[in-house]
Amino acid sequence: MSQSQLPAGIRTDRDDGPTTHTDAEDVQSVLDALDDADCRAILEATRDATLTVNEIAARCDLPQSTAYRKVDILADAGLLEESLRVRRSGKHVSEYDCGVDDVTLSVDESGVALTVDHADTEPSATFANSLSTRHVADD
Repeated sequence: MSQSQLPAGIRTDRDDGPTTHTDAEDVQSVLDALDDADCRAILEATRDATLTVNEIAARCDLPQSTAYRKVDILADAGLLEESLRVRRSGKHVSEYDCGVDDVTLSVDESGVALTVDHADTEPSATFANSLSTRHVADD
């Protein structure tokens, strides 16, 4: 996820409603991510700020390789959202923000279900709209 080429300001998000996982593998991937202290620190750091992997590594005091690995784990679990930071130099960089407001685990007679309530995000309808809502970073 951390090296993808996205159109500027476009997120890799899903529908805005909650996502319910019932597949054991999907549930386990979310739980594993939440059980990891580094992943939790990244979610906390990106709660109020959209950060690049380098910024995440610095803010969370993680080696860059660890930050990339943890960001991939969180993005794959649907807990971290990716967008593209436009730079004047033309070299754009992925940035990430916390993609969840709440995670609920339910166990009943039908099995285990994990529901992820996604954070509210402003949809980017067009490229021009994306550029007006995303900042352009200096190199």
